[in-house]
Amino acid sequence: MIAYLVTILTLVSIAAIVALALNLQWGLCGMVNFGIVGFVALGAYTTALLALAGTGPILALAGAVAVCALAGGLVALLSVRLSEEYLAIVTLGFGEIVRVVSLNEAWLTGGALGLPGIPRPLIESVPSESYDWVFLGLCLLALAAVFLLLESLTRSPFGRLVRAVRDDDVVAATLGKNVLRTRVVAFAVGSGVTAVAGGLQAFHFSYIDPSQFTPIVSAYAFMAVIAGGRGSNRGILLGACTVMVLLEGSRFLKDFVEVLDAEQLASIRLILIGLGLILFLIYRPQGFGREPRRSAGSLLGEAAADGRERTS
Repeated sequence: MIAYLVTILTLVSIAAIVALALNLQWGLCGMVNFGIVGFVALGAYTTALLALAGTGPILALAGAVAVCALAGGLVALLSVRLSEEYLAIVTLGFGEIVRVVSLNEAWLTGGALGLPGIPRPLIESVPSESYDWVFLGLCLLALAAVFLLLESLTRSPFGRLVRAVRDDDVVAATLGKNVLRTRVVAFAVGSGVTAVAGGLQAFHFSYIDPSQFTPIVSAYAFMAVIAGGRGSNRGILLGACTVMVLLEGSRFLKDFVEVLDAEQLASIRLILIGLGLILFLIYRPQGFGREPRRSAGSLLGEAAADGRERTS
């Protein structure tokens, strides 16, 4: 039971990282990314290939972050000519491209058989019976680092600019802000964060194949952001935990309902998860958290202080 809980916490931390990345792109910047699973897969395969080539886990993960950030920036460049709806279709297409390439380019990705034997970090320095705990600690450390990075970005002038672009990009451009650059940077940073989740998933299973990266991963990320509250990084953590509890907790239905077979239970699980999310949206549509907003009083105080500094 303890080993199962450790595994669940590991998966929750990885899912939370994906949700935090989506919150930056969609929750704060308003760029819908239906193909976020494609960036997770790209990060996982890049990490696996570099690790298998002997670069070491840290360099492999750093390389995956760079590749995904570059890919995300290129995708975001399309936003200059696309509305929000069409950009969502483009990201969906990107995720499908990554899936098809990973499935058919066996010389690079192993095809349907995947890539086995991915070296795990610290595997030679930690006793096997304690390794799962150590890897959980690494995942939680990565989650904390991502959370602090994105939280600082959210509360910085860049975060306020991102929200301004989301709310009305025409007004932001009129005020002299570079809307395209803001979108590219936000999308690239979010894509780089998803690479961290993909790399941790590759290390966790020590094996990856295309079946691990289905569109349901994107659906779970959107569920976590909706439950946590768009724009709230703190709420996202609770939202990701809630979604995973619903997904994993419903597996134990078979212990209480013995008259149903496996297929019927799987269908009931999906119904209960959907029903739970509908009820959540009805009774708490804003999610667990609220987007950080600066009050008018604090802005006036800063403006007054800035004015006094200039006169002095």
